[in-house]
Amino acid sequence: MNSIRNKKAFSMITAIVVIVLMSTVSVFVLNLSATMTRETTAQFQREQAMLYAKSYTEYAIMAVMTNDRSVAGQCLSDIDGTIGDPDNGAGYKINVRIAYIGNTAEISNCAAIRQLDTTVVTPGSPLNIVVDTYVKYKEPDHPDPDNAKYITYHKRTLQKI
Repeated sequence: MNSIRNKKAFSMITAIVVIVLMSTVSVFVLNLSATMTRETTAQFQREQAMLYAKSYTEYAIMAVMTNDRSVAGQCLSDIDGTIGDPDNGAGYKINVRIAYIGNTAEISNCAAIRQLDTTVVTPGSPLNIVVDTYVKYKEPDHPDPDNAKYITYHKRTLQKI
């Protein structure tokens, strides 16, 4: 009779140990899965920011090339854009700042704060620009999107025009 009780008690202890072990492994797997999901989302957002920065940089270069800088007030200096709803963690804010390097005749109508140098004369290109592109976004899973800080990706490009 004692042997049957001992077997039942041992079976009960074994079952409890197996349940605790399985629970621990399950918690570990779920935690690892959640961490991988967060990291994948962060990597996706960063890659999206990089692609938007590249696109807006190319757009700025194209816009400068087609813009008539000889007319007062036509010198392009800023391009701003919004994709989605960045304030709630579901989009991006893009700010492009353009600065000019070139001879005075080429950039005389550009604002003085956007002229980096007016004495540069390059035989192949009378105009160079520096394009700073900033892409800002928030973490989408942040518990308080209104108070979440922006993550900023910055791309700087020097381009001959």
